[in-house]
Amino acid sequence: MAQLFTPAASTAFRVLIVLALLGAVATGVMAYFWARADSTWNIGKPAEQPVPFRHDLHNGALGIDCRYCHSTVERAADAGMPSAQTCMSCHSQVWTGASVLEPVRSSFALGQPIEWTSVHRLPDYVYFNHAAHVTKGVACETCHGRVDQMPKTVKTQTLSMGWCLDCHRDPAAHLRPRQAVFSMGYEPHGNDLPEDVRVFYREASRRLTSCSTCHR
Repeated sequence: MAQLFTPAASTAFRVLIVLALLGAVATGVMAYFWARADSTWNIGKPAEQPVPFRHDLHNGALGIDCRYCHSTVERAADAGMPSAQTCMSCHSQVWTGASVLEPVRSSFALGQPIEWTSVHRLPDYVYFNHAAHVTKGVACETCHGRVDQMPKTVKTQTLSMGWCLDCHRDPAAHLRPRQAVFSMGYEPHGNDLPEDVRVFYREASRRLTSCSTCHR
């Protein structure tokens, strides 16, 4: 029987198979690193805002409590964003003529909300409740980073499902006393949480990692 393929064709075919396999492996490796790259999750990338609000000035230098602007963080799923009225409670007397605050003054005069751009927005299919976390001892800093040092607010954590599950599998390590939840730069101490609290969360880890906890 006559040979269907020349030796050169057989060699080329083998090379193509090897290259295809190497390409598949390279694609998988690239996808792995891309999915974990900070740029993919917009880590460190500020969002364009209608007003150049500085957390490092308000929360850091002036010491304004997180709850002054995010007023529903302890009792609702949404933390709440500052209204023009909240801003004008100070800026009706401070920086009254600053051009960068014109959107705030216009919003206040027209009774329209300021359209802030969310930096930490989760997909619609994810349920997250700020109150459930804050009232149990999860600090703002845990998810949002040191906002008291940020001239522009940026993400410091991916907030991916894997990142959330790492915490839900062992919540006790990330909890603080209630009085330290809104503190920045908090240094944990070994005896901060009673052992019964740690035992409770170790036993609750199965419920906290259930799909229905975050996908409802």
